[in-house]
Amino acid sequence: MDAMQIKNGILAAMAAMGVLIANALGGWDNIMALLVALMVLDYLTGVMLAAFWKRSPKSETGTLNSMAGFRGLIKKGMILLVVRVAVLLDEALGIDYVRLMAILFFTGNEGLSLLENLGLMGVPWPKFLRDMLEALREHGDAGKDKAGGSETHPYMEPWEHGEGKE
Repeated sequence: MDAMQIKNGILAAMAAMGVLIANALGGWDNIMALLVALMVLDYLTGVMLAAFWKRSPKSETGTLNSMAGFRGLIKKGMILLVVRVAVLLDEALGIDYVRLMAILFFTGNEGLSLLENLGLMGVPWPKFLRDMLEALREHGDAGKDKAGGSETHPYMEPWEHGEGKE
């Protein structure tokens, strides 16, 4: 077996894994692509913010912190896990909107977090963009109680379930 066959085998395995993941998340459509793009951009701008501007709110010194980076990756993974649960709910209930609502909520969150990172870098952005992202998050959030607050687990801080700072 030569290097070309090994390379092709690895690429085929990676492609198969991508198909399995996309299928588990309800398919690869435009809204899923947007969520993944925002997740990647939010993570990358967070790393750049800490590395070059030293203004990260995720560490005491504002600089790179491996634990903060690891926690960020875990949170991104948990977002995808929630999307998977939403897909399973759609399938179990014979409906097709739980996944969409979950993705809209997280798209709004990730977009707002990206704008926050850009703002800390000194990059201006138009107000309508923030308004659109907030509307997406609100449109996707079906967990509001009658008083206007979100239902939370008693041991969770608000930012751990999608409210406030990302």
